[in-house]
Amino acid sequence: MKKVLIITYYWPPAGGPGVQRWLKFVKYLRDFNIEPVLYIPENPHYPIEDASLLREIPQGITVYSKPLFEPYGLAKLVSSKKTKRISSGIIQTKNQSFFEKGMLWIRGNFFIPDARKYWIKPSVKFLTEILSKENIDTIVTTGPPHSVHLIGRELKKDKGVTWFADFRDPWTSIGYHKELKLTSNSKKKHKKLEHAVLNEADRILVTSNTTKTEFEAITKQPISVITNGYDSDYEGDANLDERFTISHIGSLLTGRNPKNLWKVLSQIAAENSVFRGDLQLEFMGVVSQDVMDSMYRYELGPYIKMLGYGSHAEAQRKQQRSQLLLLVEIDSEETKGIIPGKLFEYMIAKRPILAVGPKGWEAGQIIESTNSGEVFDYEAQAELKTTILEWYEAFKKGKITSESIAIEKYSRRALTEELSKLL
Repeated sequence: MKKVLIITYYWPPAGGPGVQRWLKFVKYLRDFNIEPVLYIPENPHYPIEDASLLREIPQGITVYSKPLFEPYGLAKLVSSKKTKRISSGIIQTKNQSFFEKGMLWIRGNFFIPDARKYWIKPSVKFLTEILSKENIDTIVTTGPPHSVHLIGRELKKDKGVTWFADFRDPWTSIGYHKELKLTSNSKKKHKKLEHAVLNEADRILVTSNTTKTEFEAITKQPISVITNGYDSDYEGDANLDERFTISHIGSLLTGRNPKNLWKVLSQIAAENSVFRGDLQLEFMGVVSQDVMDSMYRYELGPYIKMLGYGSHAEAQRKQQRSQLLLLVEIDSEETKGIIPGKLFEYMIAKRPILAVGPKGWEAGQIIESTNSGEVFDYEAQAELKTTILEWYEAFKKGKITSESIAIEKYSRRALTEELSKLL
């Protein structure tokens, strides 16, 4: 059985979407004659934890680890709450404190490519020995954090291994880069490192066709699209909520703020007293203050239910019970290729998806092609209202359903088989 070294920062008990992709690949790789060997940080700073994911790690998997220094640990001594929020990706765009502005500037200009840069050097030295010990000649690095790719870059130079660089998100085109207050020199450093990784890796893995097109302008190396997916053994409580619940699972970062949706829901509630009694907006995960302020501005406060962070199993149950599942992406050119991992679990939950994102959004194209829901851009209003009223009428008749089609190719096992052919 061929061994492959997988270098990842996120691993259980880390929670959130960053850990899911390679946890699921590792779960199925042995089925395709590949033995995964993991390398993870010994003392990571995980803003979200989900201990239940530990149960999904296959028995007998070899896991190596090495301590790392993270400046977030020092910043927490000053403001634990704000540090955790920034490291989670929640960047407040309005009324930033002096501390937050300073943290973002330091994060963007002193820690390139990211705050895990101090893990690179000790990891390369440690893994050079592990590669020989385990007789491994193929490695995978997955980012962000993109410092992980720099570990792979050095191992490629030193050991001549075959290197796969997996990008769960783009690098310099990701939306939050604009919020990091980067100097022109820092932007150049990021671009230089991105170019080096894309041109020195043997193969690039990405999660969307949009990112593939973007990277093809930077490198001639082969690029393969392997999306995220869902587990085919997905099961749970199928009893639907009694109220007209619109649920969002995961973080609603600053910018993921569909104001026209809030406006339409407010209008319908004002016009229909029965709808007011049925409506419930549920959020499982972190919601930025900007988004909360918008919902309260449209007088949706009475309908909001904050569930906080839940385990992956709890999220799956909530997805199956909800009447509608909300999917939102930032309205920008840079986010057209972002396909949230939760999309695929939304589809297998068999509940209609209400999606709001940029025009030409790749995730929206998947929803439409699989008949999993309805997709709207940020300017939509009249058609958004019509669709919600149609769903609500179906809800009152007990007939609100989703009939997703052609989604089997997005099962985690099928995607792992596709990956195994490359490895």
